[in-house]
Amino acid sequence: MTVLLGVAFTLLTLGSCWGHQPDRLDQEPELAFQPSKYGSLWPLPQKVQISEVSFKLSSSSFRITDAKESAAGPSCSLLQQAYRRYFEYIFGDVKTQNVNKGSRKGPAELLELQVWITSPDSECDGYPTVSSDESYELSVDQPVSVLKAPKVWGALHGLETFSQLVYEDEYGAKSINATSVSDFPRFAHRGILLDSSRHFLPIKVILSNLETMAMHKFNVFHWHIVDDPSFPYLSRTFPDLSRKGAYHPYTHVYTPTDVKMVIEFARLRGIRVVSEFDTPGHTQSWGKGQPDLLTPCYAGSKPSGTFGPVNPILNSTYTFMRQFFKEVSTVFPDAYVHLGGDEVDFTCWKSNPDIQKFMEQQGFGQDYRKLESFYIQKLLDIVTATNKGYIIWQEVFDNGVKLKPDTVVHVWISSSANSEMSNVTASGYTTILSAPWYLDYISTGQDWQKYYKVEPLSFNGTEKQKNLVIGGEACLWGEYVDATNLTPRLWPRASAVAERLWSAKEVTDITDAYSRLSVHRCRLVQRGVPAQPLSPSFCPHEYKGV
Repeated sequence: MTVLLGVAFTLLTLGSCWGHQPDRLDQEPELAFQPSKYGSLWPLPQKVQISEVSFKLSSSSFRITDAKESAAGPSCSLLQQAYRRYFEYIFGDVKTQNVNKGSRKGPAELLELQVWITSPDSECDGYPTVSSDESYELSVDQPVSVLKAPKVWGALHGLETFSQLVYEDEYGAKSINATSVSDFPRFAHRGILLDSSRHFLPIKVILSNLETMAMHKFNVFHWHIVDDPSFPYLSRTFPDLSRKGAYHPYTHVYTPTDVKMVIEFARLRGIRVVSEFDTPGHTQSWGKGQPDLLTPCYAGSKPSGTFGPVNPILNSTYTFMRQFFKEVSTVFPDAYVHLGGDEVDFTCWKSNPDIQKFMEQQGFGQDYRKLESFYIQKLLDIVTATNKGYIIWQEVFDNGVKLKPDTVVHVWISSSANSEMSNVTASGYTTILSAPWYLDYISTGQDWQKYYKVEPLSFNGTEKQKNLVIGGEACLWGEYVDATNLTPRLWPRASAVAERLWSAKEVTDITDAYSRLSVHRCRLVQRGVPAQPLSPSFCPHEYKGV
């Protein structure tokens, strides 16, 4: 159905244009562009039927409004802002448009999209959760289309789908085909991890990527906010953490106002903000502003002047953690906090005579995993006392720490991902998968295909085990990523993960995906997102920069 593409979109896959590059044997083959019967919908809805009947849309007459029966009316600012946002996505800056009024003669015109929230509680003023209802139904017809959703979260997704159905006909007029959509996500947790410690990410970059996440129906922003290199989170309780641990105490910190802005911006787009404060490893920046928090390392019988992981044998450590996570629990409204727990280097602990003595007293022998578990167990009790659930990296589970039944285990090590998923779910724990989706690893060519071909439930396990997999996250670690390259490195490679986590398991046609994603990438560019190209090609609206 070429009319759905709205443009003569040409992809030039010229075999001779690669020049004198070495053979790329590890790359996926180039794909030829063939218009998809689903147009450029991304991620693909669960059920969609698009007819040949088309309608015109005019910025002077088309409106997005609340249905009379809707539980969320004009007082729901979340929806009212979304209506304005998607109107602009569809029509651009109408002040500069030269609207061809004559185009209304002929084909029927779609005048209105009515949004109907069907549940008594729309959740308009709440925050999205892992159990939020994100389903919606969309009926595109003339003169009035209807978007029905139990909650506002589904309505937001439906508005994105509606905007993706709009195209420009051969005369440049906005058009849409009669369509029926019934949609819901396959997985409840669909996240993007950004790392703001290795390189500080300006607030505008974070907000921009939240916007792009919403275009893909992602619903979790995993904010890996601090780590070894820097501590940009400005704590009200312990201001020295950022004052001494950030790259710069004023220009490279996230103030309470900044954090609040990110959380609200995300909420208005149906996105949860899950903060990660990783301990006991990855904490070098913490020690700069919190004396005695880290373990002094020894060279022989004398301190070496360097420090290792958090010191797990001091009462002051747990006093600090109790106060700090009490603050975190009030700042970040999500029901979960990510506690990390990965990649703990035991070398410094082993060198410290006080820790050696503690190990002997506790009967731990030389098994420093037991010391790590000792610390983690105390930390989990502290966080539990704040009425928060927690997510941990897989090493915490692997090392035998006693976990609450509702613990979420985050699987990230690729070499053992399938066996890890089997073991974690066999133990009854809810699981998130990231192992195949580390997007900081890049390669030439269409590497999005390998992310797209991942099946999160491919591990050996029962149906009950597989029901414990609540989703996954694409991770963009920040060692070589900052504001200059984050967005083009992330998109549209993360788009592949978005469809895998949203669409039905059977949606695996790589050729159809390429055709839809090629046009979707151009849509991102038109919306001001510098998403990198998939192949030699052109977009009708090229990126104009900022």
